[in-house]
Amino acid sequence: MGRTYFVEEAIGQYLSDLSTKVKPYVTGLLIGQCSPQRDYVIWAVRTPPKEEQKEDNISPSKLASIDEEWITTHASQVAQMLPGGLLVLGVFIIATPELSKDSQNALRKLIFSVEKSLTKRRLWKPAEEEISDRAALQICSATKKVVCRTYDVQDPKSSAKPADWKYQSALSASWLALDCTVNVNIHIPLLATSLNHDLEKNTKNGLNRWSKQIEDSVFLINGQVKDDDTELLEGQKKLRGNTQSSTQFSDVKVLTQLSQGSGHRSTATVQVCSASINLKGAVKCRAYIHNNKPKVKEAVQALKRDIINTLSDRCEILFEDLIINEGPHKKNFEREYHVLPQRLFVPVAGSSVMLSDYKFGDEAAGEIQERFVEMLDQCVQAEDIYIAEEINTINICPVTDNMDDTQRKQVTKATLLLKLQQNMGVVIAAAVAVFASIFSFNYFSD
Repeated sequence: MGRTYFVEEAIGQYLSDLSTKVKPYVTGLLIGQCSPQRDYVIWAVRTPPKEEQKEDNISPSKLASIDEEWITTHASQVAQMLPGGLLVLGVFIIATPELSKDSQNALRKLIFSVEKSLTKRRLWKPAEEEISDRAALQICSATKKVVCRTYDVQDPKSSAKPADWKYQSALSASWLALDCTVNVNIHIPLLATSLNHDLEKNTKNGLNRWSKQIEDSVFLINGQVKDDDTELLEGQKKLRGNTQSSTQFSDVKVLTQLSQGSGHRSTATVQVCSASINLKGAVKCRAYIHNNKPKVKEAVQALKRDIINTLSDRCEILFEDLIINEGPHKKNFEREYHVLPQRLFVPVAGSSVMLSDYKFGDEAAGEIQERFVEMLDQCVQAEDIYIAEEINTINICPVTDNMDDTQRKQVTKATLLLKLQQNMGVVIAAAVAVFASIFSFNYFSD
């Protein structure tokens, strides 16, 4: 038996409008949530047209000319704008009857390319019971016929399986939300023997180790530790019969384990380091979960992934910004401070689920609005942009070449190579070279 996709009713009109505007075909992404019982599609987003396509709304005449890299890049950027619990659930193509025969092959290729691109940037591993089917939606622009199939992205030889596509009104009008603020303190030593102290690579390595700590953390939901298989709303009043968008929030506290259990034996390794990276601060995290008797395990997993993604995404956005504005060499240790973007949320009409994004301090609301239109085809009002974190400015004196040894030692004691620091919520990164050798202790368990 194939999977069933419950789809927000407004998506039907959105896809119908696209079919009349763009010829001979248009591609896009399906965004939603998987669950063991059913899958939910709450948004569809067309692939942004390239500059040469914007004026006349005309795509290349053959599906063979689909720009795979353009579509996968769009999927990666969209993934950064999704809160926990949501993912790119599939790909759609609206095409003329002449192209219908080739549409399924094109969809299959895109689904595997998009999933490969998204998997590459994840710092978490899918669970064994994870739903790995992705939707391939084909629509004929002339007859409006809809054909939905799925492919198992964990199986490169997977063949298409039929799936049901069912529209439902107010699908995400009363989803549940989990909110938390996580304190971050990540120390990443850089070995003196390393030939390449690339800021991006070393930061990602450190985040990889930290993500495992988050996976092993204890989550208190409204002050309670709940069993994985219990219903999230057990003991709470559920909002019923509500077609107006409303959100039921749960406050979550994350308890990171300080040490391993007594059953593990640890050994310490001393390594000589020439520099270090320290990520320190607090990040705002949020996950959404469907309201069809969700399990605690589903909700906690969604929030864990948002915690990991939000810090990783901010670092990735910073490195991209450095390359664009200051050149590739700025990925190395040449600056004292780098301010990472703040997290923001925006509401979507008819849904309790908010979209997410990140902004640098000097970005105007107009730039954020343009990004939502381009990436998600969503018009956002400036007054609806909710900045979840606030800025505090911190200044640290740089290490300069004309300092004597005493001055260098003083600065070394006061500064770290990369420091994410915030007093009220924004993460600020500082990069300062450390000249004295540092001894780090890494613990490995059997």
